[in-house]
Amino acid sequence: MLPGEKALVQRLANQPFSLLGINSDGDAAAVRAILAANEITWRQAIDGDTDGPIAQRWNVQGWPTLYLIDAAGVIRHRDLRDEGELGRAIDALLAEAATKR
Repeated sequence: MLPGEKALVQRLANQPFSLLGINSDGDAAAVRAILAANEITWRQAIDGDTDGPIAQRWNVQGWPTLYLIDAAGVIRHRDLRDEGELGRAIDALLAEAATKR
């Protein structure tokens, strides 16, 4: 999914869009190494491991789990894995938000 995420971040750089990663790959040093090696530039929260508090609170059962959250903080989609489907859902939410401004 990483290439698709990078493409989204680049395509939506000037839009009201944010990608936030919740990383369950270990401690801060391990995560920083992974981020650098993979050129991941978007914000990350470090959850430690797959039993971390964020994964527990959000009821994450598998990795990766994706949540698409709108401007009001409402979860609108979960686990859209197809890049086209995810992109269309994001574009729809951006268009919806633009009409409300």
